[in-house]
Amino acid sequence: RGRENLYSATKATASVSDDAKQNCTKPYCFFCSVKQTDPSLRKALIAKIFKEMPLRDDQEHVLVLSGLWNIAMTQPDDPEFPSLGIFDCMANLINKGIKNRDWLLRDQNIYIPYYAAHVIGSYTMNKVEFAEKAVESGVIQPLMELLRGKLTWVEQRVAVRALGHLASYEATFEAVANYEDDLVRLAMKTSSNCLEIVYDKFVRREERMNYHRDLLTRGLGGAEIENRKAEEWAIQLQCWSLYLLNCFACKERSLSLVCSQEFLKDLSQMWGGLVNHASPSGVGLIRILCYSKMGRKCVAESIYVLESLCNLSRSSDDWQYMGIDCLLLLLRDADTRYKVISFATSSLVDLTELKTLRARSNIGDYIAKTLLLDYKYGKTKFKDTRVQNALEELWIMKVERRKGEKMMSEEKFQEVKVRVALTKQLGNQSFWSGKVEEAIMKYSEALDLCPLKLRKERKILHSNRAQCHLLLRDADSAIRDSTRALCLSSPPNSHSKSLWRRSQAYDMKGLAKESLVDCVKFISCCIKSAQATDGVKVPYYAARMIRKQMDAMWLFGHAQSKRVISQMENVVDSDSDDDCRNDHQNDVVMGLVTEKKSDFNLGLSTILENPSAEKGWRGSRRQLAKQRCLKLNEPHNV
Repeated sequence: RGRENLYSATKATASVSDDAKQNCTKPYCFFCSVKQTDPSLRKALIAKIFKEMPLRDDQEHVLVLSGLWNIAMTQPDDPEFPSLGIFDCMANLINKGIKNRDWLLRDQNIYIPYYAAHVIGSYTMNKVEFAEKAVESGVIQPLMELLRGKLTWVEQRVAVRALGHLASYEATFEAVANYEDDLVRLAMKTSSNCLEIVYDKFVRREERMNYHRDLLTRGLGGAEIENRKAEEWAIQLQCWSLYLLNCFACKERSLSLVCSQEFLKDLSQMWGGLVNHASPSGVGLIRILCYSKMGRKCVAESIYVLESLCNLSRSSDDWQYMGIDCLLLLLRDADTRYKVISFATSSLVDLTELKTLRARSNIGDYIAKTLLLDYKYGKTKFKDTRVQNALEELWIMKVERRKGEKMMSEEKFQEVKVRVALTKQLGNQSFWSGKVEEAIMKYSEALDLCPLKLRKERKILHSNRAQCHLLLRDADSAIRDSTRALCLSSPPNSHSKSLWRRSQAYDMKGLAKESLVDCVKFISCCIKSAQATDGVKVPYYAARMIRKQMDAMWLFGHAQSKRVISQMENVVDSDSDDDCRNDHQNDVVMGLVTEKKSDFNLGLSTILENPSAEKGWRGSRRQLAKQRCLKLNEPHNV
């Protein structure tokens, strides 16, 4: 089966006709060898080819490597080629490409190091015995050279992928760890700088290296596809570099390097995004660091990391639970508890009514117990009165109110339930009368009365109060109330109105990522709801919000900004009095400033409107959009 797949792959890659193969006169032709029906002869021929390929200079080598790349991707567990010396062959080809520049630039040999490193990474992905054989074949040194940037970022990507696989096995970790200091520093540098490198070396350029374009698009071409794939590959390069660092951090190796404050700041800003949603990216490594004493100490000293974790814990991101885990680990360590409690309390106190999260039950109660761990005895250690007030409120709700409600009779319960409904109705009336502050007071009064087990009623009250805070431009309070409403929803983070309100509040604070994630989740809820009724309808205002935040979160936005600033500084620092030169420099800077507009239209995962239809759409749908906005922003009346 593997032989058939390889033959079909190499046949398609080489585009060689059957007649040409039948007339082949080469003594060691790879394509002829894989057609051999005698297994022993076939293996002997292929082993001979793998041994001699790095010593020969043949235009057909790139076709062979392309076919091997294909079979390694589709059949990574097939033991035939690893047993015949493919790892020695790939390592020697990479070394040849690095050391022999003339050979590399001849014909299509420039593709070979990329394919060779990719083949190594694919075959070592699942099988530890293949990884051991690869290490014995000496693949680590040439992969390290690629990671050092001896060729380009494209080869760096596949090199760090292969090294990550080798470092993930106990049997081969020590062989990789022989290069520990250099490897960790390179992985840190790559993860921090790769977006700038990809932008500078590929995305911003009109004239791009042809082989980069071919590898990215597999021959389909087009600037839009190239930019989209460049974004995807840049994120993969960053995430695979972080995975390699994870392999060392989970063994508490090189923590003094990884835990530098400068790198932790970079780490807090790394996000897999919507392109690579399967990777936890920066927060995954931060959580690994929080499992060690030294890691917790360094994380607790980074304001950037703490703010990032707090924002993540109050978002609908798939990795929300990791942000919560990190904060809880820091709070349960006596050495870091009081360094982070002012940050953590403001976020975690809003999550104490969570029932489940990612198959974790009673997560809200666990958060409350952690926050109140030494509440009775540690009051004097809280310098921030806001922390003291938040913990006092939590104590009343989780301890005192819970005890009181257990003793409440059914008759009293029904009476309180009626009072809550009436107070909420008064709040709704105040809201529609334009008395927003009064509405907040009524909703707060209803929440104080509402029993904790009436989760649906409490969800509505928090969501309504969040809308009032939005109208008053109080983003922090809106985030707090909408988060509590989302914790009370079942399943968590499924209440569409609260998602939209929190997305707006995060937008007010300039937190584009959190706003984007909530807005995407909101649209997902809208689609699910619409499928059950009259079809899928994405609200126009939500589409505009997503477009805005996708532009703000453009993967290469920071790299572009740094380049603009650098160019501006060069212009300002210039002492030349040549007017023509100054005019030219100003044109360069203005070109960089306006470059963003054209870049955004190429390969971005944004929701774009049809410019030709926008005017008519707005004219015919303006009233409908307003009605939907009003309906979404109104308080609940149930």
